[in-house]
Amino acid sequence: MATFINLSSSPNSSTLFSNNKHHPYISNQLKSDWGYGRLRLLRVKCLNEPNRDTVESEAKLVGSGGSGISSYSWCAALGGLGFVETGYLSYLKLTGSDAFCPVGGGSCGDILNSDYALVYGIPLPLIGMFAYGAATFLALKLASKDLPFGIDQSNGGLILLGTTTAMATASAYFLYILNTQFPGASCSYCLASVVLSFSLFLTTAKNLGWQKVRDEVGLQLCIAGLVFAALNNSYSATLSPPARFGEQFLPYYPTEIKAPSSPLALKLATHLRSVGAKMYGAFWCSHCLEQKEMFGREAAKLIDYAECFPDGFKSGTELSKECKKIKIEGFPMWVINGQVYKGLQEFPELAKASGFEAGEFSGELAELAKQSAEANMQP
Repeated sequence: MATFINLSSSPNSSTLFSNNKHHPYISNQLKSDWGYGRLRLLRVKCLNEPNRDTVESEAKLVGSGGSGISSYSWCAALGGLGFVETGYLSYLKLTGSDAFCPVGGGSCGDILNSDYALVYGIPLPLIGMFAYGAATFLALKLASKDLPFGIDQSNGGLILLGTTTAMATASAYFLYILNTQFPGASCSYCLASVVLSFSLFLTTAKNLGWQKVRDEVGLQLCIAGLVFAALNNSYSATLSPPARFGEQFLPYYPTEIKAPSSPLALKLATHLRSVGAKMYGAFWCSHCLEQKEMFGREAAKLIDYAECFPDGFKSGTELSKECKKIKIEGFPMWVINGQVYKGLQEFPELAKASGFEAGEFSGELAELAKQSAEANMQP
């Protein structure tokens, strides 16, 4: 601290704000100046006063070191966790492996393997891995103040804000899908990603300052709108059951065939099974039911049939692994001697494809073939 001495024109009214016993030079100077009636204000630096530059330098060191890990470093850490999680899920998706679900069990795997796990045909975890990787890279560069391409800190922060806004919007959309399309189901990986993406957004916003975030609310709304529109457009083509079902979820029910089987149907069904022919269908498919009714009650049970939705159907439900493996494109579908036959097949077509020897049923098959040809010629 500096010591100030206030002197009036009269020696009798002098006021000394600091003890001048330790400053003999000051005392002598005061004595020599009384006669001139001057007022002097002297700034004297104490010998034990610390250097101001040193104090300021120490204050900066304390301010920079006391805050611990920077906000951008926290963003990088959160992004790194998300990158590891989505990387693991991407590996499982690309290799066709089942995810380990500590919470949710089978429902977790159903969600991760549903049609909602693809966006424009690209696995969702792969997109998430890219997004988390980009956020982590930006956060690390902002923390080290070493942004590429000449980007300054302000613009770099805005880019990170836009990235995390897109991620938080996507997570909110998927959380809505989870609650509406998979009621009662649980997905620990989905919920972890929601927490990470929103934490990234909030940490970025806090680092930029809420005033800056409010100033850029138009940009954020634009990004959120684009993300929502892109996801909604992608899922609009999701496989869905016929509109007549109406409900979100259609529980599985076995089809019931009442009409008895003809001798030809029994013999053809037995032959198809012996050569390894297989029919793929869905319990809600009307053409699949028509195909079974063509065989009749007894023969339909002899057909090697694969149900592609054994656990019921709801929007977003994925095909069973067996049906997915052969890349089902419609129902019903037959695989006979390695060849794929799409749609409902008449008896003559099945007999020809499987090498069926009609024998005594040759006339009946010929008549059926004629009827089928006439039906196809009708407009």
